[in-house]
Amino acid sequence: MKSPLLATGIAGAALALSSCGGGNNVAPVAMAPADMTQIGVNAFLWQAAVDTLSFAPLLQANSSDGIVLTDWYSSPGAPNERIKVTAAILDAQLRADAIRVTAIKQVNQNGNWVEAPVTAATVQKLEDIILTRARDIRRTTIAPAG
Repeated sequence: MKSPLLATGIAGAALALSSCGGGNNVAPVAMAPADMTQIGVNAFLWQAAVDTLSFAPLLQANSSDGIVLTDWYSSPGAPNERIKVTAAILDAQLRADAIRVTAIKQVNQNGNWVEAPVTAATVQKLEDIILTRARDIRRTTIAPAG
């Protein structure tokens, strides 16, 4: 059974991503290299992780070590659940195994926050959204003439 909080967060992230790009969906002829690393980690994955996790308040967004950490987030539709998400960028290359997302979920039981399981599918969905966004950012970035 999908948690309303997680479903709302993922749906919000997907909705935000679906509105990116506007009207012209034609990719530029030249694409930027896949290893944009001027900030210490892959810049496309970094920006995509920040964009995707911006549905929650960010506690840390450190581009040199590649960590994006949210604070606890409760959806208005599920105030008795909250989630905290960490995205770690592990490589300078834009690759599927270069992003690792972890999530912690808690539910309020009698005034106490208690740990609750987060499904692997939820974490995988967040990773997929970040990867898709990173590829979209790369596709719209023209490689410098050289």
